[in-house]
Amino acid sequence: MKRYLLFDNDGVLVETELWYYRASAEILQEMGIDMDASAYKEIMVNGLSSFVLAERAGFDALSIERARDRRNARYRHYLQTEDIAIAGVNEVLEALRKKYRMGIVTTSRRVDFELIHHGRGIVECMEFVLCVEDYPRSKPHPDPYVAGLEKFRAKPCEALVIEDSERGLRAAVAAGIETVIVHNDFTASHDFSQASHRIKTLQELEGLLD
Repeated sequence: MKRYLLFDNDGVLVETELWYYRASAEILQEMGIDMDASAYKEIMVNGLSSFVLAERAGFDALSIERARDRRNARYRHYLQTEDIAIAGVNEVLEALRKKYRMGIVTTSRRVDFELIHHGRGIVECMEFVLCVEDYPRSKPHPDPYVAGLEKFRAKPCEALVIEDSERGLRAAVAAGIETVIVHNDFTASHDFSQASHRIKTLQELEGLLD
């Protein structure tokens, strides 16, 4: 029986995947580096930084760090100016919190996460939030979801992960946790063959659990 739900953030609770990609691609373009969606997919799935392309192009560490700062600033601009809400998320979480203990496990930086969720009412449904600063290795390593289990003092068989990316799925599988994949256009081409279930929208989750 599932008692604990561990939610990914980007692409599951808020629609931010596209804007992170766009901010990264635009800064790389200013450096003379093209990163199309297929290249980003390969980088993302393996848990690497987009700026690995800058390293391969011969940019030094200081130049890359400055470029990363510009990307972060542009991403934050998009978070503040674009509609990143996913319809129905709050209602689903309000219903689920009556039956399950829930947490968020994200690769977002804490500063970005707090900007994303200011006034959204999503975090209030959760017992905890784990950001990239809170575990040793990021997805696709199991560390984030192992940390989530430890927060709940739960066994893998008692938990369910809700994800939208192959990187997140690989992390959950490595942690021994069943995973539901929520459809997201941006990650639709990822390999989800190891997922336990696939749903079109988060609204289907409660029925699946029942």
